[in-house]
Amino acid sequence: MIEYMKNNHYWSFMRLQENPVSFDHWMLKEIYEQPETLAVTLAHYVKNGAFRATPNVGARQWLLQTKGEIVIAASGSSRHAGIFAELMIEDLSGIAVDVEYASEYCYRSEKSLKNASVLVISQSGETADTLAAMRKATTSGHRTLAVTNVPDSTMASEATVSYPIFAGRERAIPATKSFTAQLLVLHLLALLAAEARGTLSEQEVRTSLQNLEALPALLTERLPLWDAAVRAIAPKFRSTKSFLFLGRGLHYPIAREGALKLKESSYLHAEGYPSGELKHGPNALVSEGTPVVMIATVDRADADSVLRYEKVVQLMQDMRRQGATILCVANDGDTAVQALANHVLFVPALTESVLPLAEVIPFQIFSYFMAVQAGIDVDSPRNLTKAVLAE
Repeated sequence: MIEYMKNNHYWSFMRLQENPVSFDHWMLKEIYEQPETLAVTLAHYVKNGAFRATPNVGARQWLLQTKGEIVIAASGSSRHAGIFAELMIEDLSGIAVDVEYASEYCYRSEKSLKNASVLVISQSGETADTLAAMRKATTSGHRTLAVTNVPDSTMASEATVSYPIFAGRERAIPATKSFTAQLLVLHLLALLAAEARGTLSEQEVRTSLQNLEALPALLTERLPLWDAAVRAIAPKFRSTKSFLFLGRGLHYPIAREGALKLKESSYLHAEGYPSGELKHGPNALVSEGTPVVMIATVDRADADSVLRYEKVVQLMQDMRRQGATILCVANDGDTAVQALANHVLFVPALTESVLPLAEVIPFQIFSYFMAVQAGIDVDSPRNLTKAVLAE
């Protein structure tokens, strides 16, 4: 922690925290803080394309001592981050991962979980059902790892290993900067697992870490552009009451998170689905009054990403023939998507595993402006609290 606090990123982050006057709401301020909070978190764990030794030693040992699968227990936005982690860890390291609702994990039979290591994710580190899940895991003899935004929280203190994010205090109830910081540290865990198990070369790990280190500067440039674009788009959906968010692979949990942000911020009905599941029922909902929000980004250097993208574009073509209204997140200069979608929010060219950290931010901004134009107190949505402290 001392090394972290001496880092220059920390002091610039603290200055940012102390100046709330430029924003009408905490939620928008915290959206704009994301480049800095990601930089702070990265600086704690990574330096010049390599993992720092001390901050990562516990997590590396936890991963090496994982004998069977990893079970992730989380709720809400943290569970969406967990789905991202599942795909990343499995793809990079080969470790089997299962994601549970924390509220359901407590009722699972230990017969099915006896070889599991348990990873819990919680912004506050005090979420009641996630804490109960971690305590059940501890009582059952599982090694636990906690990803929280409060290094001295109950989960962080009781877990076998604490691997915190450093997003700073989040005052708005909808999670924004804590969610992207969760994605970041879970990405780091996946790379640690791959490094520890030798499934990625040293150079591949270094390149991946360098890609992450370049992200905060890119996001800083993009935030004003996304803000302006969404300000223009949101009024066109003023009368819309229901949305379908679609994503494939690593982008599916981002679709789910986009839908959740819209629900909790704007009181609108929204659901997130894998893109390939649309025609297995949800397509019946698609109409002039129910637009589809699609993630159609691509990493041209990744053959699997290109295949995913091509499938998404084909689905977009089908939806246009069906008469759907399409709001899309796509790469800069993608004229094919631009010709099919009614509205496009562009993100820069990034690697497949980094794209989700950029894609989610336009969705956060969209949720914010949809709420504000409806006159909703976006920092304190009805019926919700920042941390669910009782089931």
